[in-house]
Amino acid sequence: MKAAELFAQVADLPPAAAAARFAQAGMPVFPCVPGEKRPLTRRGFHDASSDPAQIRAWWRRWPAANIGVPTGRASGLLVVDVDVHGPVDGRASFDRATAAGLTGGWELLVRTPTGGMHAYYPATPGTEQRSWQAGRAGVDFRGDGGYIIVPPSARTIEGTMALYRVEEVSTGPARTLDAGRLRDFLDPRPEPRPRPDTWQPVGREDAERLARWLDRQDTDRNLKLFWASCRLAEGGVPMADALDAVLAAAKSDFGPREIAATVRSAYRTVRPEPARREAPPVRGESSESRWFGRHSTTGSSPRGRGL
Repeated sequence: MKAAELFAQVADLPPAAAAARFAQAGMPVFPCVPGEKRPLTRRGFHDASSDPAQIRAWWRRWPAANIGVPTGRASGLLVVDVDVHGPVDGRASFDRATAAGLTGGWELLVRTPTGGMHAYYPATPGTEQRSWQAGRAGVDFRGDGGYIIVPPSARTIEGTMALYRVEEVSTGPARTLDAGRLRDFLDPRPEPRPRPDTWQPVGREDAERLARWLDRQDTDRNLKLFWASCRLAEGGVPMADALDAVLAAAKSDFGPREIAATVRSAYRTVRPEPARREAPPVRGESSESRWFGRHSTTGSSPRGRGL
């Protein structure tokens, strides 16, 4: 069943009945705090289930709970989350990406309680696309490792309950989204800075040559030491060798403690400790009603607001 058809069926149901209908269709769900986005289960979206007995137990305990759905391969859904926060307007970024041909093919658009938008796409079977955030663009991507709050859930905004609701449905064919291309478009990586070519380390023997080169520099010595230590680290020179050589050749105005700290910092930069990955939080949403009607996909036309 297409996501648009399923969302149409749950639009006017109470949370417990809607959660049961999602599960019946094979879509895993989990309960979140009523009026909020925080999971009520210990492991959050990792606890999501389509087991009818589990769904009944959760919503019997929390009858007003919002409905969370894990994105990516778990549900077959990918979501582009468009936000408006202060000076950051994700609508403009989404418009630019649409003009560039990167965001067409959505199945449906959901208006969020703060006026933003969730654009839903089908996930490619067997393909992982990890969630990411492009804060400066006001656009986030919810794929593997993320989750979304779905209709008919609601949030409390300035003391008033506002619903997640389906705003537009595409009548044309849905297409998968290339999240990597979208991220590169919205948040391009900076070009690598050119490196000085006055010294090129290639192995262990360069540590002493590095020390002699540094000893001849009269300005920006700490910056040059950091750069050169990074090159040694990239070349596989043991940090102990780099420290020994530089400490042996250093002038008195370039103290051992400063040298050691700079070399260690460079090696940590080049060879960082593995960081634990954490599921990014679901962010807020925003927009105005007149904006939705502009976003029918190529080869399809939006259907209005009766869902």
